[in-house]
Amino acid sequence: MQEEFLPPERIGFVGLGKMGAPMARHLIAAGYKVVAADANPAALETFCTSAQCERGRSLADLGPACRLVITMLPDGAAVRQVLLGPNGVAWGLSPGSVVLDMSSAEPLGTRELGAKLADAGVALIDAPVSGGVKRAVEGALAIMAGGEPAAIERCRPVLAKLGQVFLSGASGSGHAVKALNNYLSAVALAATAEAMMAGERFGIEPRVLLEILNHSTGRNTATEQKYPAFVLPRSFNSGFALGLMAKDLRIALGMAESLGSPSTLLAECAALWSRGERLLGFSADNTEIVRYLESSRGSGGDE
Repeated sequence: MQEEFLPPERIGFVGLGKMGAPMARHLIAAGYKVVAADANPAALETFCTSAQCERGRSLADLGPACRLVITMLPDGAAVRQVLLGPNGVAWGLSPGSVVLDMSSAEPLGTRELGAKLADAGVALIDAPVSGGVKRAVEGALAIMAGGEPAAIERCRPVLAKLGQVFLSGASGSGHAVKALNNYLSAVALAATAEAMMAGERFGIEPRVLLEILNHSTGRNTATEQKYPAFVLPRSFNSGFALGLMAKDLRIALGMAESLGSPSTLLAECAALWSRGERLLGFSADNTEIVRYLESSRGSGGDE
């Protein structure tokens, strides 16, 4: 068995957005030598001027310099481009290296990517996360790791700096769990919004209704966290884009349909978020689905 990735291991980190930047900072604080890369020059500049890291000159340079490369990108297509594009990371990785994909991606596509990397002796772990920006900053993410157990164990010291690791199963299973988790999160928010609006129209004060729900069987992440923190104050700034939630719902729906699994409610939820994305835009906060439902267009059907 190959050794674990321990400080001062050099780690390539691609994707320095709202989630990726605090995650990379935790690795730097733990003593790892992070080689940072991002397609957005401004994001890369901001990170590198405020953190003790190496600046990746190009994606092609990351492979020879690092035995472990982490990707934290919007979707599977971006991950494949970073790894397998004309000047991608994968072409320079040596046998025995590991790619740790912490993005959200389509599970079957992950299996295909893993097979391609395995041909070059490189292991792929899909390890998406849950918890949002707040828990990324705290280093308290839930990490769903799919892939070869031996490869995951090599990365456990790294993952432990970012949150709690849960082994989900074979390649692609981490991405499958992430999509299903976000489905449950999305449907809870939508159902809570409908319940809150009905209660308010009946004359029940919103904070009173929330307090009762949170001491009853209807409590969920939306009643306990999203509504009091982001919806009632009308800040809508949870840090997770509505478009990313819509994408994850489409991933979950595609997976369920391909497996012949019941998906009636999932299909409705995915359609709702897709309509909200079209109206509010990809970058709107995911909690702004409440604004969409509050509008006359949120009652159902396409605009």
